[in-house]
Amino acid sequence: MDIARPDIARAKKVRGILYSTAFAVVLIMVTVGVSRLEPAAPRVERDTVFMDTVQRGEMLRQVRGTGTLVPEQIRWISAITNSTVEKILLRPGVHVEPDTVIVELSNPQLEQSAIEAELNLRAARARYKSREVALDQQMLSQQALVATSESAAQLAEYEAALEQELFTGQLVSELSLRQKQSRAEQLRTQNSIERQRLEIQANAMETELAAEQADVDRLETIYQLRQQEVSDLWLTAGVAGVLQEVPLEEGASVTPGTNLARVGDPSRLKAALRIPETQARDIQEGQPASIDTRNGIIPGHVIRIDPAVTAGTVTVDVALDGELPRGARPDLTVDGTIELERLEDVIYVGRPVFGQEQSIVSLFKLLPETDEAVRTRVSLGRSSVNTIEVVEGLQPGDQVVLSDMSQWDAFDRVRLN
Repeated sequence: MDIARPDIARAKKVRGILYSTAFAVVLIMVTVGVSRLEPAAPRVERDTVFMDTVQRGEMLRQVRGTGTLVPEQIRWISAITNSTVEKILLRPGVHVEPDTVIVELSNPQLEQSAIEAELNLRAARARYKSREVALDQQMLSQQALVATSESAAQLAEYEAALEQELFTGQLVSELSLRQKQSRAEQLRTQNSIERQRLEIQANAMETELAAEQADVDRLETIYQLRQQEVSDLWLTAGVAGVLQEVPLEEGASVTPGTNLARVGDPSRLKAALRIPETQARDIQEGQPASIDTRNGIIPGHVIRIDPAVTAGTVTVDVALDGELPRGARPDLTVDGTIELERLEDVIYVGRPVFGQEQSIVSLFKLLPETDEAVRTRVSLGRSSVNTIEVVEGLQPGDQVVLSDMSQWDAFDRVRLN
């Protein structure tokens, strides 16, 4: 028969409890350990990202923009009066001289006004000539009266002198002498009055002719203006160059101020660059620049900075100091780079995708002798086209990822394969 062994059962029970407790403790430790583990770093193909090495030395600050080549001298030819386009004689691309006719316009009312102005001028000139003849006749009549009165006065003075001699010899009476002297004095006074009338008439003649001449001059000015307006119907280039644009169609009506043609000198071009307004604040006149025409690079310098901002850009004019390459022509699209300054002994790196100057960004820095890159807070300073100054967070020799890593924002480290 079986004999009960309570000590053995108790030992088994204690052993089971110990095993269960140990298993529970191990399970809890594993759970805690697993919970404290960091998530595995995601793997990123090294070939899909762009990396650069932080350097110390001279950094060239530049800004870049696109633009076009434009003539240094551009002449827009505009309409002076309301008119109709009769005939377009030349098309863009033709070399023109100052007197080359480009477009023929018409305005019948203007031509009629020119004819009327000419007739009015002729009538005014005829009136002036007629008045001049009439005044000349009056002057001649007055001059004849002056001559007659002067002759009579001289004769009376001679008779008075002779009468004085006779009176001295007691051959005539004193009354007769006084009569002769009185007549001589009267004729002298009359002659003086006639001379004054002649002078007054001469001044009056000059005044009347001046008034007539002013009317003639006024009508002549109007006639010349009308003639010039008729001449302007034959649209000329005004300067030597190449006809660049004729935005017209035959039969179209144009109003005063309408641009009818554009002429420029293709041998004297400049670059008009459009620089983002955030990068244009450090640009100054005289700074060196280079213009890439895709058929050669031309050195130049900044000559003008537009004070206005258009569509987020500032227009900067660059004078071309070098010889134009073949194929350079107005409206050719170009790329321009302007040198702002040279920074000596600074820490710099290639410009990150979202790296703006005077900002703080997070970049992945490659740990030495590993394939892991950790997120690093970097303070950036002044920027250039392809490089940017590092103020804090990186040291020369560090390798950083410059590509867009926004898809890994949830991770502080990545592994580069």
